[in-house]
Amino acid sequence: MTGTIATRLFTSLLVVIGSSMLVFVIMYVLPGDPVLQMLDGNATSPEAIAEMRHRLGLDLPFYVQFSHYFMQLLQGDFGASRINNDPVLPKILEHMPATLALTAVSASVAVVVGILLGVLSAIHRNGAIDLIARFVGLFGISMPSFWTGILLLLLFSISLGWFPAMGSSGWKTLVLPGFALGMVGAGLIVRMVRNTMLEVLGEPFIVTLRAKGLAERAVMYRHALRNAFIPALTIIGVMVGELLSGTVVIETVFARQGIGRILADAIMAKDLPVVQGVVFFTAIIYVVVNLLVDVSYTFIDPRVRRS
Repeated sequence: MTGTIATRLFTSLLVVIGSSMLVFVIMYVLPGDPVLQMLDGNATSPEAIAEMRHRLGLDLPFYVQFSHYFMQLLQGDFGASRINNDPVLPKILEHMPATLALTAVSASVAVVVGILLGVLSAIHRNGAIDLIARFVGLFGISMPSFWTGILLLLLFSISLGWFPAMGSSGWKTLVLPGFALGMVGAGLIVRMVRNTMLEVLGEPFIVTLRAKGLAERAVMYRHALRNAFIPALTIIGVMVGELLSGTVVIETVFARQGIGRILADAIMAKDLPVVQGVVFFTAIIYVVVNLLVDVSYTFIDPRVRRS
């Protein structure tokens, strides 16, 4: 088990470093001049523009810029924003709690709704509950999160006035964006749990348990759901990364001050240090969650633990 965790940690480190390098290359080849965007159309002489480009190191060859960036990354130096010269790390740490709270609420909505409807759909196959669950799953997969968010805003904020339309202070500001973002993951989990539950319920060991007189509730939740939950757990691990990336759109729709909003503004301004810092921390969260998912397999499935 220790060797497995060590191997996962090493590969996770490679993923974090590789993602940071990839973002650096993408931001480098994107069209547009960061210096001109920093000046925001202000009249400046060519000499001043060249001096600013030299001060930022943007006139250096690509490999030199990349080596400087990589050495700073190894030292834990995320630099400063090219727009307002604010340090990147404090800015990310200030806005990270809002995004983590939104991701946690969205993941909770996806897991609770997805597993509950998936199990009920499999138990009541081809019934009314099954049709409702399948519709919810199809709706969650088909509808973009920003469109679901707009619909929720129109209904529960503008029409009914139950929840605030924007902001990031207080639990009420998490309800609408959490549901808008979580329904995407819920749709995937519903379909996964339903299909795997139907497969497990047809296995010989389920027939044996029922023949021995085990209560139907125990058969369903202690044995069938436990075996069907393993594929869903994999989906949950991948879903966290999708939820983190989805905050870029949702935080813009609901005017939340999180790292998703910061990332969107930094990409538009081609502010590489901010983009790189946000991607770095997002990659760390993603690989940590997937590491926890891999470890949890050993507690859910004894076959994995024996192997």
